[in-house]
Amino acid sequence: MIKKLLLLSLIASQLMISCSSDNSDEVIPEVKPDPKPEVELTIEEQIAALLKQPYSNLTPAQQKTKFEAEANEMLVQLDKSKTSGAIEAIKNLGRLFSLKHIDLFDGKSQNGVEEVLNISGVYGTYTWDDAKKTWTKTASTTELKFVFPAKEGQTTNNAVLTSKSTSSNIKFSNVDTYAEWGYNSETQQYGPITPSVQDWFYLPSTVEALLTINGAQSATFTSNAKYSSQNKSPEDYSYKLALNDGYTWEMSGKKGTETTSKALFTYNGKSLINFNVTSSADIDKLIENVELSQYKGKANTLFTIMDNFIVIGNTDLAADAADKEALYKNNTRPASPDGENPKSDYKAYYTALNAYEKKISDGKAASFNKNTKLSLVSKKDGTKIADIVLRSEKVGDDYLVSLPVWNAQGKYWTWSPNGELFAQPYLEEVIYLKFNDTTEAAMSVYFSEIFNSLRTKFTDFTSAFQTKSK
Repeated sequence: MIKKLLLLSLIASQLMISCSSDNSDEVIPEVKPDPKPEVELTIEEQIAALLKQPYSNLTPAQQKTKFEAEANEMLVQLDKSKTSGAIEAIKNLGRLFSLKHIDLFDGKSQNGVEEVLNISGVYGTYTWDDAKKTWTKTASTTELKFVFPAKEGQTTNNAVLTSKSTSSNIKFSNVDTYAEWGYNSETQQYGPITPSVQDWFYLPSTVEALLTINGAQSATFTSNAKYSSQNKSPEDYSYKLALNDGYTWEMSGKKGTETTSKALFTYNGKSLINFNVTSSADIDKLIENVELSQYKGKANTLFTIMDNFIVIGNTDLAADAADKEALYKNNTRPASPDGENPKSDYKAYYTALNAYEKKISDGKAASFNKNTKLSLVSKKDGTKIADIVLRSEKVGDDYLVSLPVWNAQGKYWTWSPNGELFAQPYLEEVIYLKFNDTTEAAMSVYFSEIFNSLRTKFTDFTSAFQTKSK
């Protein structure tokens, strides 16, 4: 968590006592109290302090130049991930999985039999056979291991990924075999002929994994979780991926009266991205019914880019949900015209539909601006750069629809390319930066190139940990 530097003062007192018996002065040494320990502020206190910062005196153009200089430093750090041996090995493992699927449960999943499957049931050593383009398995009762080439195009198996897990006492169901649907002649109804078959899995409480390349440690992964017996959701979780190339990605969360979630992405100990959020939402109640706005509570967010720029947020989730509910309740979507009534007015319908969608988009932006307070802050300068607001806008080209025409012979309205063209705009709630001089600029335009580059670089990094089917 970001720590606000507190002003610590040492009170020095010096007592000078004069002794007149021998006309000599006795000097008492200076006494200093122990310094007060640095106090870690809550996220609410951090946000409150940051919101009090004055606006920067820099112009929007100067702020843009300053931000891009900071973000470019981050791009340099992310670019270094391209040479990461660990990331390259993980990508290649994902590629090999896509070439040849591994059935970790040896046919016990999707076999039409309801079973309880344990973590130890997936243990084994899988070695990549490059000549046959397949995995060969040898038995193991202690670990799950993959032996494979660290690079694409390489034939030597010089990378080893080893994983060990322990099971919790919480199990969840997963469909083993889906029900077969068809027409039931006995009930004379269409529905399931055979029932679905469920397998049960024990959720892991701990996971430890180690990646080695040419016998040397290259990456480690650790994960811990405790689960709710009520709905099997995580009560407390954490995981950490550490690459020997210098990159570390950590996430943690804890559910409670105040639910917290944190994420940190660093390179050689330097923070690149730091995300911290707390919420008073009743997660268990929302799992039961996400539409119950009274359980959504409030949320506070701190999102830091590099060591300087911070996006801070304070959201009343319950009020936002209530406002949106009222928005839809007070604005009725126009009913579709009667396709068999010659007096139906499709142009009036689409005109009303455009007006309705504009009201909804405007209402969503207004609800956000009312219930969410977001600001972009410069930590180094101790100034607020801009507030973040939403504006409803038309984006892209309009969708052109050909209005239906009346078929007098069939006595119904029919779609026809000869119908009058009618424009339907695409509306979005666009993020804007609102500066001290009241000027506004769309964030996507203001930081278009730099944000696109940041998104691309970070996506490149995270894609290493995702397997894609070919």
